[in-house]
Amino acid sequence: MANILTSLSSSEAEAREWAQRADMAAVFRIGARLGWNEHIGNHNSLMLEGDEPTFLINPRGFLFQELRASDLIVCDLAGRVLRGKGELRRVAFHIHARIHLANPKAACVVHVHPRYLTALSMIEGAEFSLSHHNSLLLNDRTVYDDEGNEPVHDDSEGDRIARLMGDKTIMLMRGHGVTVVGPTVHDAFDETYLAERTCMYQVTAMQTGQPLHKLPEGLRRNHTGPWGERLDARLHLDAWRRVLDREEPDYSG
Repeated sequence: MANILTSLSSSEAEAREWAQRADMAAVFRIGARLGWNEHIGNHNSLMLEGDEPTFLINPRGFLFQELRASDLIVCDLAGRVLRGKGELRRVAFHIHARIHLANPKAACVVHVHPRYLTALSMIEGAEFSLSHHNSLLLNDRTVYDDEGNEPVHDDSEGDRIARLMGDKTIMLMRGHGVTVVGPTVHDAFDETYLAERTCMYQVTAMQTGQPLHKLPEGLRRNHTGPWGERLDARLHLDAWRRVLDREEPDYSG
């Protein structure tokens, strides 16, 4: 893929795409370090700029830890691979393409199975408690999918997920995992990261069997705009990229 891009004229659009590829590859590598992905499954996508709607996504069959910027494939919203080598996993297409299509603000879609969010998804009726300061921001941005009882096999299920998500940015999917969306890679990454950390605190506290402290409802932030408007999402991803530049520099190639 690097050869494909460098053989083109050096335009601002091509440079922008490569920067986005590097961000996406970084998120895959970070996800691998943090244990977010399941097997060779799970998938993250990003809508690209251009006249025709296309998105970047990881091809079927790769571990998060081995993905590079050049490995990501470009697909259209009909599921055709337009650039790159590899196959688009069908379940990824049915989730990601339908969310992108339904919500233009969901430029980046992160679908992963991190330990604590997935554990919470398996507990009947469990939701984020209003017990940690992070929840003052997270809780108003979260929706719970109690109807997805089997893997996503078609567009109708993808459409149901997209409708349910609406203008929320986090979907806890019962017995499954989590989907997080945002206007940029760093927004979606940072919100996923903080949701998982906050869920870790909650699940750990629940294990004591003691009642959870509840913060006052009036302290909710009521923020449904871009995550990075309230937190240092870009700085956080940049910090991780400095670590990867030292320890796994091949990610951006």
